[in-house]
Amino acid sequence: MRKHFLEELENLKKSILAMGDIAINSVNIAVLSLVQRDEKKAREVINGDDKLDEMEMKIEKDCISLIALQQPIAEDLRIIAAGLKIITDLERIGDRAVDIAEIVLEMADRPHVKPLIDIPRMSELAQEMIKDSLIAFAANDVKLAESLGKRDDLVDALNDQVRRELMEIIIEDPRKLADATRLMFVASYLERIADHSTNIGERVIYMVEGRRVKIN
Repeated sequence: MRKHFLEELENLKKSILAMGDIAINSVNIAVLSLVQRDEKKAREVINGDDKLDEMEMKIEKDCISLIALQQPIAEDLRIIAAGLKIITDLERIGDRAVDIAEIVLEMADRPHVKPLIDIPRMSELAQEMIKDSLIAFAANDVKLAESLGKRDDLVDALNDQVRRELMEIIIEDPRKLADATRLMFVASYLERIADHSTNIGERVIYMVEGRRVKIN
């Protein structure tokens, strides 16, 4: 009985990691579509969001079944509880990728109001954070989870820098207000994605050690 439960728990972790891979890919393609002004890639992100929603519902159902049928002990229950929270963060990461893709469709026919340097860097950092938060989850790695906080600070700083630069552009040329504001939203969405990664890190620490902390 215990062996079967542990196998189910391992399958649950694998499903969460697979969902994480899709979320990371969605962010990557969304920002690529922005950089390349590629409407096809943007629509790929939007159309693919249903997959993440379906995975969230399936994993949630599996978690509830494990709790109801197996009556897990405290440590195992923390894994399942963390999993339920993590899939919510992953689904919201996917939603933010869709938000970015929708902005791309609004401005793909026009040149960018500024060279895109910091936004792709924010995307790289955010994707690395998602990846490492999930590695921490799979490996019960508290130190890796705790390390996400410093990178979140970097993303926050880049977001502030992007906003300052875009505000200067708006002041110099008010005609660029709409697209500059859209890029501010993109940076804000990437900052939120990084926040979701730190949320996952916090779930990992709770899962492994039973303590609730804030790392962002």
